[in-house]
Amino acid sequence: MAGSSLPPSLEPLRSRTFAFYPAILNVEYNEWRFRKASWSEICVINAKSDLEIWLPRRLIGEVSSIGEPVIIVGLRKELEYKAGTVWPHERRILEMPRAPSEPPDSVAAAQSPDAASVPGAGRAEGAESRVGRLVAITLGVVLLAVALVYAVAKLSPLRSVRFTAVDQDVLSLTRHDDYYSIVRKLGPPTRDRWRSESGEPQYRALWYPQRSCYLILVGPDRNDAHYAGALDRNWRVLHSVELPGGADTASMLRALPKF
Repeated sequence: MAGSSLPPSLEPLRSRTFAFYPAILNVEYNEWRFRKASWSEICVINAKSDLEIWLPRRLIGEVSSIGEPVIIVGLRKELEYKAGTVWPHERRILEMPRAPSEPPDSVAAAQSPDAASVPGAGRAEGAESRVGRLVAITLGVVLLAVALVYAVAKLSPLRSVRFTAVDQDVLSLTRHDDYYSIVRKLGPPTRDRWRSESGEPQYRALWYPQRSCYLILVGPDRNDAHYAGALDRNWRVLHSVELPGGADTASMLRALPKF
């Protein structure tokens, strides 16, 4: 009877897609989802073709700790899908003619009793070692990607870009606002300076420390200056409006001599 009990090592398979290693032969897509389980088998369904198969639990090996791009589930034997189920895959090996001086197989097997004493040990250890190598390679790729992202973020000129929040009241100002309309909207400034030296643009700078910005008014004289834009305490442009004549207001603000 099918149940839902899974050992702790297989619990991540409930909510994530995974791939088998080695891949099951005769199945085109190696991407699976957990469906259900019994005491001796687990049922999985192919994420692409909806093919449903049952696998004996004893064939399920290690599960990789790295989940990107997918979890890797090791198989203790190489399997193939045929006749509606999975079977251990048997590779046909063509034996080369043996030289007269080469000992027969029985003699060679007798010379290595350790390997012959554990049936299937070589195949199981080989599958597990391949899973371990795949996990190590995946971890190496992830670490390399993290290092590259860090290097790009560290060396890129974009890291010098700073974003400063601009008061919505400041953004609502237009070129029609003069000193009096600004004071009605924002209150009186902490400092009010007028610069009218010969050969330089004439402008009025209103400092609002609570908003961390200077409001710049330009015009022929102090009382006939209108709003052009806002600069922060380091004289960077925060906001600008289009002035009559279509001039580049932001460039003009950046060129203003600082008090």
